[in-house]
Amino acid sequence: MSRALCVLLAASLAIAAQEKAVTRIKLLPPGPGNPRNSEGAFITLKDARILFVYTHFTGGGADNAAAYLASRVSADGGLTWSDKDETVVPNEGKENVMSVSLLRLASGEIALFYLRKNGWDDCRPYLRLSADEAKTWSEPRLCIEPGGYYVLNNDRVVQLKSGRLVMPVAKHTEPGGKFSGHGVVSCFLSDDAGKTWRQSTSKLTGETPKGRVVLQEPGVVELKDGRLLMFIRTNAGSQFRSLSKDGGDTWSVAEPSNIISPLSPASIKRIPKTGDLLLIWNNHQGIDAARRGKRTPFNAAISRDEGQTWEHVKTLEDDPGGWYCYTAVEFVGDRVLLGHCAGQQKTGGLNLTQITLFPVEWLYK
Repeated sequence: MSRALCVLLAASLAIAAQEKAVTRIKLLPPGPGNPRNSEGAFITLKDARILFVYTHFTGGGADNAAAYLASRVSADGGLTWSDKDETVVPNEGKENVMSVSLLRLASGEIALFYLRKNGWDDCRPYLRLSADEAKTWSEPRLCIEPGGYYVLNNDRVVQLKSGRLVMPVAKHTEPGGKFSGHGVVSCFLSDDAGKTWRQSTSKLTGETPKGRVVLQEPGVVELKDGRLLMFIRTNAGSQFRSLSKDGGDTWSVAEPSNIISPLSPASIKRIPKTGDLLLIWNNHQGIDAARRGKRTPFNAAISRDEGQTWEHVKTLEDDPGGWYCYTAVEFVGDRVLLGHCAGQQKTGGLNLTQITLFPVEWLYK
């Protein structure tokens, strides 16, 4: 057998193995009166069912179109889902409600965070709690005063080992001001299970010696030594990173990381089974010109050294016309469960939510 044929056969076997490992479910396609479904989060209930809450748009596909929060449920680890939406939070904003985070608090309650959007100068996160496994929810509690336009991505709020809640946000305008793509990044912190919040001392603006970098849609993960790692969407060709040694109050200057990406959010979570970090992002390392700046391909990688380096890069999606982003991550037994946008650039990149599943062990092969 020729060397070229051997290489081709090996590549074909690798692709076949990947296709067998990865399960894809186009759970929430758009339809009449429902032009977009996106930005969700998972929570595992005490009876082992998985709840997925997401933004169900009714007034168009734009970020400020009318929308409410809806849910679907899986009783088999994410392989199959209920086929009917249940309303979780009606549209209580002047424009919409969107961008869900779900957390199991130390108290056992489930926390539901979401944005209430009233206009391009008023978008702030609210918190509701459930003490009965998401059957009912408390009245909404505003988390940030005073006003302004704050972006809190879906599946972003974290609870530290100390119990502190950390909400990473980017502020894009003051009340009455004009929306700016340049966000000022900070964290809001709560040490009383979300009753009260205070803003971090540090605010990251993206100022560098070469000019101002666009900072948007930050995320946070707690490292094993107790520091916090923040990763931030930018227009500079990579995710930027910043570190905190005091639970999110003060942060180092945001600097470029080795996570090469377009202007698109990344997600980092710790894998319970191995203790390593999992990264989900649009890998643009060595990308061809046709895909430059686009949210494709869609990739996964692991870090065994707390985010210093990333290895075992896997391709989850590789459609040049696809649009993959706003990922929720949940670990269910030996599986990784993702909920993410998977539309088409030409027909609406954010309009379809896909569930993607794969074994944790596949990440290490």
